[in-house]
Amino acid sequence: MRGRLRGFTLIELLIVIAIIGVLVAVIFVALDPATRLKQARDAVRQNDVGEILSAVKLYQVDNVEHLTSIQALSAGDVYMIVNGMTTGCDNHNDQCTTGVTGDTHCVNFSQLISTGYLGELPVSPPGEVAWDDANSNGDAGSGYTLSIDSNGVVFIRACENEATDTEIEASR
Repeated sequence: MRGRLRGFTLIELLIVIAIIGVLVAVIFVALDPATRLKQARDAVRQNDVGEILSAVKLYQVDNVEHLTSIQALSAGDVYMIVNGMTTGCDNHNDQCTTGVTGDTHCVNFSQLISTGYLGELPVSPPGEVAWDDANSNGDAGSGYTLSIDSNGVVFIRACENEATDTEIEASR
C-alpha cells in the first residue's frame, strides 16, 4: 500500500506569507526609523557640543587665557561658531532654539583648529538646515552657538534639536 504524501497547499503558503508580511509591517512601524534617525542626529549634536566645549576649556587651561575670538564677546549675546565667516550668522535663527543675537555675531574658531585643539570645526547634521563650516563659500554656519554669561561661564548649544524639546547644550 502506498502512503500518501501531503504537502502544503497554495492557500496555506499564501496565508503564512501574509502573516509574515503583517508582522514585518508591525515591527517596522514599531521601530519608527524616522524617529531613530532624529535621535541619532541629536546624539551627534550632543557629542559635538561636548567636543567644542572641551576644546575651548583645554585651550584656556593650556594657555591661561581666553581665546582671542572669545575675549571680545559680549556677555549674554549668542554667537554662531564659524571658521572664517563674518556676516550672516543669524540667517537661520528660525531653526535655532536659542537664536543668534545679530548678523555679525560670529565667533571664529580658526585659532582652535590651527593650534590642534579641534581637528576641524564640527558641523551639525542636516535637519531643517544644511549646516556647513562657513569656510569656502559656506554661509550657514556650523549649527552650533556660543555664549558667555556675566560670570564667564561658556555655553555651547546646538541650534537644532529634533527628537526632544530639550535644548542640546553644555556649559563650564
